[in-house]
Amino acid sequence: MKRTIVLIIFSALLCISSFSQDAAELHKTARNYMQQGDYNNAILVLNRALALQPGNMEFSKDLALNYYYVKDYNKVLDVLKPVIEKEAADDHCYQIAGDAYIALDQPKEAEKTYRKGIKKVSANGALYNELGRLLWSQGDVTAIKQWEKGIESDPSYPGNYYNAARYYYLSTDKVWSLIYGEIFLNMDPQSANAAEVKNLLVEGYKKLFTDANLEKHNPEKNSFVAAFLSTMNKQSSVASAGINAETLTMIRTRFILDWYPANAAKFPHKLFDLQKQLLQDGLFEAYNQWIFAAAQNLPAYQNWINTHTKEYNELGRFQKNRVFKMSTGQYYH
Repeated sequence: MKRTIVLIIFSALLCISSFSQDAAELHKTARNYMQQGDYNNAILVLNRALALQPGNMEFSKDLALNYYYVKDYNKVLDVLKPVIEKEAADDHCYQIAGDAYIALDQPKEAEKTYRKGIKKVSANGALYNELGRLLWSQGDVTAIKQWEKGIESDPSYPGNYYNAARYYYLSTDKVWSLIYGEIFLNMDPQSANAAEVKNLLVEGYKKLFTDANLEKHNPEKNSFVAAFLSTMNKQSSVASAGINAETLTMIRTRFILDWYPANAAKFPHKLFDLQKQLLQDGLFEAYNQWIFAAAQNLPAYQNWINTHTKEYNELGRFQKNRVFKMSTGQYYH
């Protein structure tokens, strides 16, 4: 009798293991379809995986994502609502569901979903970014608070830097659009938004040096901004020749040389560390050309590449072989 019971239990465990293994294989197959862009086949396979393992969050999340890709937004919510209501969701579930509500033109539900996700996973840059974009689309200028919070709590997520840079460029602020825009470029240099941000930086430096005394552009009396403006102010005479890739290379080289003895200990900053490294490696001119000349005068940049092929190629290798991320604790706004 005991031997029979043991055999029954063993058979049941084998069956459960087989189901689990089959579900895992199905998930793997679905992921392969996703990578190929075959979302309908991925949906078919994921539905079978969920039939074997109901309630599996990873399966549900991928299924919802594939429904989103094929623009079946109601199906997205059918999949994710039960997961969110049971509070079994992770940050990606909240983001996908919120984006689906936006696609269905239900902004209030989207906002509620993003805020619920932020409450559960406060250090998630993507949720802050999506909430900020939603508020901005409604003309709500408090969107910047969400992007700033995203930068502070999740400094490695690039989207908040992009949106914050654009916001500050359109405002009277003359510092943070430059800082955030350049951070974004280094985090996501291949972005479709890179050309826009490069142009923003060129025009932003023109705005910065419009006045002879830069130090007055600090209405919030921010100590980091004060140090930045004071150091930049020393280079005003160079700016009098006009703002272009060559003058900005000089201005920013002198800025780094002045910044480190006076301010680096108090305000450690990954962006300035990068600039210093590029300066030491002899790549700072190429880096400034990549940002400013490409935006201001593309034929002139192409000509520069033709006459500085070695520096151009070395900068490309440098950028390809490193991932730029901001460090936690270097938030000064």
